[in-house]
Amino acid sequence: MASAIPSLLFCLLVLAPHLGSSYRTGFTNSGKHVILRSSLDSKKPSTCSANPSGDGNGLPLLHRLSPCSPSAAGLDHQSMPSAADAFNRDALRLRGLLDESADKPGLTIPSTGTPRATLPDAPEYHVVVGFGTPAQNLTVGFDTATIGATLLQCKPCAAGNPCDKVFDPSKSLSLYDIPCGRRDCPFTRCSTPGCTFSLTSKGALVLNASIVKDTLTVAPSIAVHGFRFACLEMMSEAPADGISGVLDLSRDRHSLASRVILTPDTVAFSYCLPRGAESQGFLSFGAARPELAGRKVSYAALHRRSPRLNLYYLRLVEISIGELDLPIPAEALASDALIEVQTTFTYLKPHVYEYLRDLFRWSMRAYKVAPPSGELDTCYDLTGLTEVDVSTITLTFEGGASLELDFDQMMYFSDPHNIFSVACLAFAPTPAYGDGVAVIGSLAQARTEVVYDIRGGKVGFVDNRC
Repeated sequence: MASAIPSLLFCLLVLAPHLGSSYRTGFTNSGKHVILRSSLDSKKPSTCSANPSGDGNGLPLLHRLSPCSPSAAGLDHQSMPSAADAFNRDALRLRGLLDESADKPGLTIPSTGTPRATLPDAPEYHVVVGFGTPAQNLTVGFDTATIGATLLQCKPCAAGNPCDKVFDPSKSLSLYDIPCGRRDCPFTRCSTPGCTFSLTSKGALVLNASIVKDTLTVAPSIAVHGFRFACLEMMSEAPADGISGVLDLSRDRHSLASRVILTPDTVAFSYCLPRGAESQGFLSFGAARPELAGRKVSYAALHRRSPRLNLYYLRLVEISIGELDLPIPAEALASDALIEVQTTFTYLKPHVYEYLRDLFRWSMRAYKVAPPSGELDTCYDLTGLTEVDVSTITLTFEGGASLELDFDQMMYFSDPHNIFSVACLAFAPTPAYGDGVAVIGSLAQARTEVVYDIRGGKVGFVDNRC
């Protein structure tokens, strides 16, 4: 795995830049996005761009389908998922996050009864970090809404499984096995004197895992010593998503976010998600507050919501289309809003979504309507046009922060590399089991630096950072 970083840097530095998800130019004026077709052909690019990666300690962050991702070797022929595929993935994710009452059959951790469905799914965004001493560089995902554990695949591997992208505990000089019964061991029953658990499916052993501590290196100058994670030894076929684990960035006391050393002038972490597979974002830890670096930032207050106290909730208080607020009473619109990186679309309380959809349809009455795409029910055929004027959508949160969505943050396209295709409003109603919670998905956050000031109890937004 040590060769992954040079390959990644070479790819990012020498390949030509690309303008996001389409060949076009545009501007925003009086609550309208004005998009003009450029003279360039709308063909799928074969390269990925090199963008700034934060303030010195930022890790390059890539979509799992990026041709520059170490985990995506040979995947550069793949396109972004269809709206139906993205929505189906969202549905699984939302059930795991929001449905507290559903019976979730399948794999379980015997010592806790935790269903496997609540563990993180294959993450959309990847970074390279180092585990152990000397550091073993591995490609991992990250998640702000985990069950409270960083997960890492470790040797030994099941017979026949590839074993070159997993952590080898025997080669680390700083690994520490947590004894069973200690405070850092979450299990009351262990299969060995160490903090271990087993995962079974229909009576068959799927994996063994140990809760251990070791050094985690997340940037050249940031090493987190004694970092706790679950070392997973796969007994059956390992996940085929090309990554070695998932970093826990939740509000849990054992998460990486909780281990960042803070001062009054720094924030725990921030990220900027790329809009597509051809662009690059960043994930950084302990960086200076954006306002101290001269950047314009708006902050929203963080909330907690029982029983998932480890998640990041804001309070959504206003939605506007163009220069018009939704015609709905404030108390009926307001909702807890989960901000999260593994859900693609943005989900609103059903009646709030209906107001948004109807007002948006009214604003788009001059354009040709297209059939629904998956569960996205508000779509337009923009093929053949040379200019599109679309009202902006702005989400405002308690504390004053707002997200004014660009055209390709509020729409999902049949051709992700050409906005002059079929475009669907990238919003949907929260499922009935969601108890009125809104979910702000990754598409709405794209290209915005999302700043987690955990010490200050707030989340900030900085426009156009990647």
